[in-house]
Amino acid sequence: MDAQKEALQRIISTLANKNDEIQNFIDTLNHTLKGVQENSSNILSELDEEFDSLYSILDEVKESMINSIKQEQARKSQELQSQISQCNNALENSEELLEFATRSLDIKEPEEFSKAARQIKDRVTMASAFRLSLKPKVSDNMTHLMVDFSQERQMLQTLKFLPVPKAPEIDPVECLVADNSVTVAWRMPEEDNKIDHFILEHRKTNFDGLPRVKDERCWEIIDNIKGTEYTLSGLKFDSKYMNFRVRACNKAVAGEYSDPVTLETKALNFNLDNSSSHLNLKVEDTCVEWDPTGGKGQESKIKGKENKGSGTPSPKRTSVGSRPPAVRGSRDRFTGESYTVLGDTAIESGQHYWEVKAQKDCKSYSVGVAYKTLGKFDQLGKTNTSWCIHVNNWLQNTFAAKHNNKVKALDVTVPEKIGVFCDFDGGQLSFYDANSKQLLYSFKTKFTQPLLPGFMVWCGGLSLSTGMQVPSAVRTLQKSENGMTGSASSLNNLVTQ
Repeated sequence: MDAQKEALQRIISTLANKNDEIQNFIDTLNHTLKGVQENSSNILSELDEEFDSLYSILDEVKESMINSIKQEQARKSQELQSQISQCNNALENSEELLEFATRSLDIKEPEEFSKAARQIKDRVTMASAFRLSLKPKVSDNMTHLMVDFSQERQMLQTLKFLPVPKAPEIDPVECLVADNSVTVAWRMPEEDNKIDHFILEHRKTNFDGLPRVKDERCWEIIDNIKGTEYTLSGLKFDSKYMNFRVRACNKAVAGEYSDPVTLETKALNFNLDNSSSHLNLKVEDTCVEWDPTGGKGQESKIKGKENKGSGTPSPKRTSVGSRPPAVRGSRDRFTGESYTVLGDTAIESGQHYWEVKAQKDCKSYSVGVAYKTLGKFDQLGKTNTSWCIHVNNWLQNTFAAKHNNKVKALDVTVPEKIGVFCDFDGGQLSFYDANSKQLLYSFKTKFTQPLLPGFMVWCGGLSLSTGMQVPSAVRTLQKSENGMTGSASSLNNLVTQ
């Protein structure tokens, strides 16, 4: 009995679910039916408006042509009426003269006859009938105002509903990725003069090949593009690839999307490593700022904890146990006068570029690269494992390249923003004015270990720009740079600091 009840309950539950499913489907159909009725009504209204517009144009053209015909009729009628009036006057005068001449033939007196003859001769000479043109000034031909609308009728007979535009085709060969900009070019598979504009959509991804349905970012939309090419500028390349697709739109509807295209947008992205930075540095993802109280406050906390636990004074240094977990391993935090912070991503191959901007009141800072083995007391440029350029605005202004405790003064103006180019495989580290792309200095060496971007700052702050491609201007300069700039070897003959 209980088993039958359970089976019946399952059947009832199944039927109830099915009824809900059917009811939901009926609601969907009703909603769709309502949409069909509303959309059909809207389309019919638009159709009436379009035909009313055509009728209005035809009425205007018809009225204009009727006026032209009436004006031509009036002009010719006026010319002919004028000629008829002139001819009637001439005929009347000629008939009167004829009657007078006929009567003069009956005059018997010679003198009187001679006088009449002279009058007749003078009047004939002056008669308008002999000066009148007997050719019509206008013809009755009106064929120049006839019409033939056979082609227009054929064109009207071809009126049909607006077709949905076909999907455009993106041409990867014509697309360009350079200088953190992407130019996308496409074409229509066949000419379509009804297209009003295009819609371009793009999104970032770390997957090569066709876009994935799941685990992807939302598409970003650029609307109302009139041409068949568009350039996105000022991008941060913080993903390996970007997907692109485009669709054509006419007045009524947007067509299907093009086949998506994936373009490579790989660039070096890194943040600053807060786990090993000097305690006097306030570090965020891409910003670092000198904080004179940072070390003292942290040091006091550490000392308090150590003294509480042991009862004896602890050494004046950062406790290993107090440090946050290191991202890159177990290296010590920079200390002493090494106000240093490194990047959190190692460079092991390839060409890379990033930019650094210092605060206006920054008294001293360095920008460069270092091996992971850089010691916690080591300063950038003062070891054989680091290379940098150093700016000093305290007491005296200096601008120099540093490596292995050797210094080369740079006779150029310190730029507002410094661009760093690292060619790991080519063993080259170059610094540029990020705005003008003027070369400041180049190191030429052989990198034997992975590199980390390195930064030193005292009394001021730095901000980074990463996710950047190597600029085209820098690539061009690299081709002609070898042999024209300084190198690490040239620092061996300079002053040791």
